Amino acid sequence: MARSRGCGHDLLGVFRGDGTYDRVVAYTRITVDPALMGGMPCIRGMRVPVATVVAMVADGMTAEEILADLPYLEREDIEESLRFAAEAVRERELPLTRPA
Repeated sequence: MARSRGCGHDLLGVFRGDGTYDRVVAYTRITVDPALMGGMPCIRGMRVPVATVVAMVADGMTAEEILADLPYLEREDIEESLRFAAEAVRERELPLTRPA
């Protein structure tokens, strides 16, 4: 996956084997900076990884509960974190096990 930063947006896309580039999505709230949190996708340049917010949602927390725990976030940060995570999963094969 290629990343390019500029104009306050992170652009994410995929280079295909035939030289084409597609599925470019602009995320205005998700940043990737090698000097911050080891390059993990974070929210608006803060030390809040997208994975943390997604895990909070997965644990059953509501947006209101997340915002109470992390008052420097905004509802749009949570929404964009979920969209970003969905796109990240769509672009990868994950090792899943089949039930016995």
